[in-house]
Amino acid sequence: MTEVPRNFRLLEELEQGEKGSSDGYCSYGLADPDDVLMYNWTASILGPLNTPFENRLYQVSLYCDDNYPKQPPKVRFITRINLPGVNQNTGEVDLRAIEYLDKWKSSYTIHMVLKALFTKMSRKESRLAQPAEHSVYASGSRPPTNQPLQRSTL
Repeated sequence: MTEVPRNFRLLEELEQGEKGSSDGYCSYGLADPDDVLMYNWTASILGPLNTPFENRLYQVSLYCDDNYPKQPPKVRFITRINLPGVNQNTGEVDLRAIEYLDKWKSSYTIHMVLKALFTKMSRKESRLAQPAEHSVYASGSRPPTNQPLQRSTL
């Protein structure tokens, strides 16, 4: 099987994210449109119906390093969430705790990561009391990136 170069693969994923998913529970794209190496991504997940997450919108950041898709992206909730597998202090997601992402394959996509998080939110064991709506992790928490944060100069 021929391996698709990282940037081509991410361009395909960006196109899919910009078109939107037909299931309507998530959207995603580049955090910065000028990020030509496509490292930093942002996503939104709409909480599943009939769960403590219902009617809430969760913001997620993803970092696809140079090893993506051979290695999974680093994933972190920006919006506070009480979900097994999510660090309560930083929002970082332990993909080993998310069903089927625990055995990462290079064929998996950003959309599949988001779908797995949505599915985890739908499970009975995830029906936990949630933090106040619109609360976020401390701004001192770094996004899941190895790159320095860029500061805007206005």
